[in-house]
Amino acid sequence: MTSSAQDMERSPSPGWRFRGGIVIFVLAFAIWLLVPLAAGLGASATRIAALSGFIFVANKVLLVLCVAVMGRAGFQQIKAIAFGYVASLSPPAQVGPVRHAIGLVMFCLPLVAAMLAPYIDLLWPDVRPNAWQFEVLVDLVLVASFFVLGGDFWNKLQALFVRTARIAEVA
Repeated sequence: MTSSAQDMERSPSPGWRFRGGIVIFVLAFAIWLLVPLAAGLGASATRIAALSGFIFVANKVLLVLCVAVMGRAGFQQIKAIAFGYVASLSPPAQVGPVRHAIGLVMFCLPLVAAMLAPYIDLLWPDVRPNAWQFEVLVDLVLVASFFVLGGDFWNKLQALFVRTARIAEVA
């Protein structure tokens, strides 16, 4: 028997409290789907606003109830499972020169296009597509460039806004 199979035999199965807490945790976020459902069914704006306020409060109550049912350790475990996946998506700290160059093009191209768009429309009308899909694509390229450029880029970008930031010479 492998060690992972032995660990699975030794670890106790989650009890009803943990399973109930998972159901409450999922329900706390699933109730937000009622807002677009109400809008799709033609509810008035005041009813949708009231529903949103109710759901906001109910979400907090359900999360507190979730902690009460499964205990703090169980809630920490479910949070680690649910939000641990997001941490794995974080970009690496340093990237190679080719990836850096591609990321810079992806970063600069949408910014330059946004700066030139009014002038292009003025000088050459109907050259640039006015489809919202194109605008969304350009925005997605800009967001994707942050992941391509890596974690060090975030530090460099942040240093632009810190008055006392200095360049460290690397030999």
